[in-house]
Amino acid sequence: MTPLVRWAFGSFFFLYFAYIGLVSPFASLFFLDRGFTVIEIAILMSMLQVTRIIGPFSWGWLSDYLSNRIGIIRFCACLGALVFTAIYFLHSYISFFIWMFVLHTILSSLMPLGESATVHALFKDNSFDKRYGRLRLWGSIGFIVMVLFAGELFQRNSIELYPLVGAIVLIALAAITFLMHEPKLERHKMVKGEFWVVLLNPDVRWFLLSGFFMQFAHAALYVFYSLYLADLGYNKFQIGLFWALGVFAEVVFFYYQSKVLSRLDPEVVLQASFGIGIIRFVLMAFLPITSVLIIAQIMHAGTFAAHHSAATKLLQRWFTGPLQARGQALMATVSYGLGGTLGGLFAGWIWESAQPRDVFVVSAFACGLAGMAIHKLRPYQNLAR
Repeated sequence: MTPLVRWAFGSFFFLYFAYIGLVSPFASLFFLDRGFTVIEIAILMSMLQVTRIIGPFSWGWLSDYLSNRIGIIRFCACLGALVFTAIYFLHSYISFFIWMFVLHTILSSLMPLGESATVHALFKDNSFDKRYGRLRLWGSIGFIVMVLFAGELFQRNSIELYPLVGAIVLIALAAITFLMHEPKLERHKMVKGEFWVVLLNPDVRWFLLSGFFMQFAHAALYVFYSLYLADLGYNKFQIGLFWALGVFAEVVFFYYQSKVLSRLDPEVVLQASFGIGIIRFVLMAFLPITSVLIIAQIMHAGTFAAHHSAATKLLQRWFTGPLQARGQALMATVSYGLGGTLGGLFAGWIWESAQPRDVFVVSAFACGLAGMAIHKLRPYQNLAR
């Protein structure tokens, strides 16, 4: 990667996660301002995950078939920016539902294809452990900048500015994709059944199951954390600070990622991540005081950043060459798509029928199930290669 291309990929991560930093903490508050109920908001927010069930894998298959990831990224980024502007013309609940589904089906392509392009370029240079975290941390910085900026903006003015901020970010994201490039992809003939052969590996299935439960656990965080904090009496700017703290912890991990992944097997990192997740969600549920919530947010370095980096590296063990984009997309589909969707809907039901804290109790239990799944992986050094 040349310095300009690294800058383009870093900017891509920055702007994409700036958008996520707008949606995750503030979309639920925007919908609440529109008069929607908690369960209606949960359904709308679940579209972020529902669209990852079909979308990423479909885009991944197309990119593997065409051997043109960057072209698809550019097309989807431009189309997504255009669709987002339709928010100004929406009024009914059903129109918002359709809009969320269409918009995030398009945007669901960006991260798995962006990740696979980055991984491809870095593995070509034999620099994954050294540079991946340094590029990926710009996504965390983008998230932090957005939650702080938007939290202060909405606190001083109004959540009505949400559409304007989102449109600006997605237009900038579309523009930056025209500076992105990756090493030339060899055009492989797609072998019928090749992908399914990989899925017959039990280790792959256990790995995907662990990802499912981890995102099932985090769905409560992404959908209800802002509402949980609001119920505890925190204002919008303070809510933004809590989100920023968690993502700042990500930045620290991503910066030092090479020191961790060069010394520990990814399976070990994943097990540690699931253990931290159990502790984090229990603390959030039963000790929701400021000092403890701060500690819980710092644990995001383990439950998200460490998990994401280790899972991305472990995925390369099975999905390489013409299977790479589909492998990334499959992980997004099973974990963020299925896991996030079912986790979000289940959390919405728990929120309405029990106590808000119980959604995080369920999250802790799901982290435990994720740890049990990854424990089933066979030792890599003993496998035939």
